Amino acid sequence: MLLDFAPWQTVYWYFTRWHDDGTVGRIHDALRSKVRVADGRQAEPSAGLIDSQSIRTADTVPAATRGFDAGKKIKGRKRFIVTDTLGLLLAVHVVAANVQDRDGARHPLLWTRLNHPGVRKIWADQGFAGRLVDWADQTLGRELEIVRKDLDQRGFRVQSKRWAVERTFSWLTAHWRLARDYEASPARSETMIRWAMIGLMVRRLTRCRPTTRTGPKPLIQLRPLEGAVRT
Repeated sequence: MLLDFAPWQTVYWYFTRWHDDGTVGRIHDALRSKVRVADGRQAEPSAGLIDSQSIRTADTVPAATRGFDAGKKIKGRKRFIVTDTLGLLLAVHVVAANVQDRDGARHPLLWTRLNHPGVRKIWADQGFAGRLVDWADQTLGRELEIVRKDLDQRGFRVQSKRWAVERTFSWLTAHWRLARDYEASPARSETMIRWAMIGLMVRRLTRCRPTTRTGPKPLIQLRPLEGAVRT
């Protein structure tokens, strides 16, 4: 059976070109705003959540960009994401798995502050407690609230306020391309995560978008890419 896919060289050319010129980020952000509005929210969020996930890497991933997470017993990389309260991605940062949460969280928190200035509070788990809370307050002027487990908690329990970001990780790992990190560059891994979220948001919008006589209305308007490869 033949699959209707373009040659992999063409697909990879678009992936790298759109990664380098920021097209993927612009598509992702435009869709996130539309999903929020379709859900009855403002286009820009006022609160967020942060969490990390350690993931195994393929053998082709350079050793310099991976490490060992002693707590999770995983050799690979660690993904830091900041989401809104719907679980939609606001910032992502991929580092070696041996990077501590309080250190790896600084970049995505800073990017959230710069790109989404309306986000005034971010919830996090106990792994982000300590000096990161003071840094967020003093440097970013934002409140990082630690959501702690109940003292009598035994086993798994859905955490108040934090469940949305944990659900986002489950969305991501449902994509076979993200069940393990295959990218040579951490920045390309971040772009692959954005692509997964783009697919998720497109499916969500397609279920509720209006139609016209000529067919469904386009989700977003894109300008032609100069120098595009013809197939």
